[in-house]
Amino acid sequence: MRVHAELVANNQNGYVGTRTAAWAVFALTFLLMLFDFIDRQVIVSMLPIIKAEWKLSDTQLGGLISIVAFTVGVLSIPVAIVADRWSRVKCVFVMAAIWSLATIACGYATSYLQLLSLRGLVGAGEAGYNAVGSAILAARFPARMRALVLASFTAAATVGVVTGVVLGGIIAKNYGWQLAFGIVGIPGLILAFLYLFVEDYETVKITDGRASNRPSLLGMAQLLLQTPSAMIIYIASGLQLFVVSTMFSWLASFFNRSYGLSVDKAGIRAAMLLLAGCIGTILWGYLADYFGRTGARNKIWVMAASAFSSALVLPLAFGVFSPGPIQVAMITLGCILMTGTIGPVGAVAVDVVHPGVRATALAVGVLVQNLLGQAAGPFFTGFLSDRYGLSFTLSVVPLAGVLAAVAFLFTLRRYDRDLTMRTHSPATGTHVGVIRPN
Repeated sequence: MRVHAELVANNQNGYVGTRTAAWAVFALTFLLMLFDFIDRQVIVSMLPIIKAEWKLSDTQLGGLISIVAFTVGVLSIPVAIVADRWSRVKCVFVMAAIWSLATIACGYATSYLQLLSLRGLVGAGEAGYNAVGSAILAARFPARMRALVLASFTAAATVGVVTGVVLGGIIAKNYGWQLAFGIVGIPGLILAFLYLFVEDYETVKITDGRASNRPSLLGMAQLLLQTPSAMIIYIASGLQLFVVSTMFSWLASFFNRSYGLSVDKAGIRAAMLLLAGCIGTILWGYLADYFGRTGARNKIWVMAASAFSSALVLPLAFGVFSPGPIQVAMITLGCILMTGTIGPVGAVAVDVVHPGVRATALAVGVLVQNLLGQAAGPFFTGFLSDRYGLSFTLSVVPLAGVLAAVAFLFTLRRYDRDLTMRTHSPATGTHVGVIRPN
């Protein structure tokens, strides 16, 4: 059954279909994102055990984390192009099945290279999910809610990180690290099959009105190049994710080493601080929506404020204060401040790009954010930690937030021009938000 655009425009203030259906799709998409990051981050609390068992360096440990983000980044654009030209829903099914099976297989690894390869396969499955999931949600919800909806969706990543860190530590200590991979991999398979019941939205025509609604690769590239501000914003958010991914990946090891906690207790302590980051993601998303009502560019100011404030607090937390309650409080504050770019970035990109290439445009962001941020952060931190110690390294890495804030502010004027051009561009077709059967 098709839901036409003229009906969508008058239906529940911009929702595609019913409000209930939109939120049902959100719930399922949120849960998949949750297990996406549980599977990705479950290894974090296991690092001290794997380090001792296989006698690995911090650089090698960082590689087990960064390889996932690297493959996600490299493959995100090809996957999103396939999604925009084929079926977003079917792509989600395939992606979730791959990353879940690969996670289960990690439990059978008997060497570092085997585990590294399987972790890379986890990333191959996860590639494009953030972008495709964001595109599906952006099509179903009204523009006035996009920043909050996408921030809440991406907050699932933080909840997944928290849950994965806790489960990894508890299961690894009591039953062995291999079993942890098997336990967390199964739910994703179940959710993958449930997602096949979600209705996709019809690809928006980006040609000159001729019959095909499958955009050419050249046409998609031309539309993406029309909005350079989106790329600059992605670079800025990647710099901030360099900080965020480092904290998410190394806090458990920090508490294990600096506070002498066992892997399960270190994981729980780290998870509590990362949960603060999850709360921060939602709060910053709300602020972006609130200030964005008086001007879309205000969302960029919000992201710059998040990056700069975290660059002030986190270096003090790790570089000035000794282990104790004050240091924990400062790290908690830093975690709340550092996640303000996660949700609004997707909403800002959706504002300026053509709806027919939303998934691809968001995938470009995933590429930049993963390679510059999530892949580089944990690996570079491990490299420095082998030479200067983990505490010192964690006091230096957050300074990347200053560069992120400068990059955000640099793009403000260009963003205004891109937004004006997007608003006054020729009609993008009458099928925006149309639903089609799979």
